[in-house]
Amino acid sequence: MPTKVQASHILVPTEAKAMELLFDLQRGKDFGEVARQNSMCPSKKNGGDLGWFSHGQMVKEFEDCAFSLEKGKISKPVKTRFGWHIIKVVDSK
Repeated sequence: MPTKVQASHILVPTEAKAMELLFDLQRGKDFGEVARQNSMCPSKKNGGDLGWFSHGQMVKEFEDCAFSLEKGKISKPVKTRFGWHIIKVVDSK
């Protein structure tokens, strides 16, 4: 059975905005609330939740980061063709 992760993310247009939001998260702000208020992705209505996915379902840069994170950890900003992501791994199996 392939490895899968459940992840949430926040998508913003610039690295500066991603760093600002990462700082807020590191100071204790709720990930889901920050996603609902700031993300450009339709997943923002679910607090950034993308559900479960396996290798090959996301763009490479996003996937590489998500599969390298430990459960509960938040990434540094990751650039893809869609913008800048902050990724949080909720669970893995």
